[in-house]
Amino acid sequence: MSIVKSKIRTIPDYPRKGIMFRDITSLLLDPEGLALTIGTFVDRYTGKGITKVAGIEARGFIIGAPLAFQLGVGFIPIRKKGKLPSETVSQEYDLEYGKDVIEIHKDSVVPGDRILLMDDLIATGGTMIAAAQLLQKLGAEVPEAGVIIDLPDLGGATKLSKDLGVNVFSICEFEGH
Repeated sequence: MSIVKSKIRTIPDYPRKGIMFRDITSLLLDPEGLALTIGTFVDRYTGKGITKVAGIEARGFIIGAPLAFQLGVGFIPIRKKGKLPSETVSQEYDLEYGKDVIEIHKDSVVPGDRILLMDDLIATGGTMIAAAQLLQKLGAEVPEAGVIIDLPDLGGATKLSKDLGVNVFSICEFEGH
């Protein structure tokens, strides 16, 4: 998927020195790149028994919602604490310097759902692991997580697979962090 990778720009030293930020907004601006990205996920997950797509705020919404539409399934927004209006279930997770919490509506998952988890990127895997734990806590099966970018040097995809049994499919990889 070198076309997709070539349309992702890298911003050095953002949000702090030493970080190479992989910015998908340049990919989203490109009609060919966006179509190829969504099409790749549609091709991979069509006919796989996915009952819903869950997207992690906010970039997971950008890819997850059109994918859910194309697959003919519902979409579950996974949001930061305090952003959803109805009864929620939450999951705390560690950040580099502290903790954070994500939530979903309690009624968005039915036990036995096969939910595809989506985000733009997996690095250390903290948010993705918390999201998978949240969905599994409600009785869903999470057979796979889809991302545009994997940063394998940070180990998140390996950890998600090893700790929770959730395979990670990525369109492209970048070295470093």
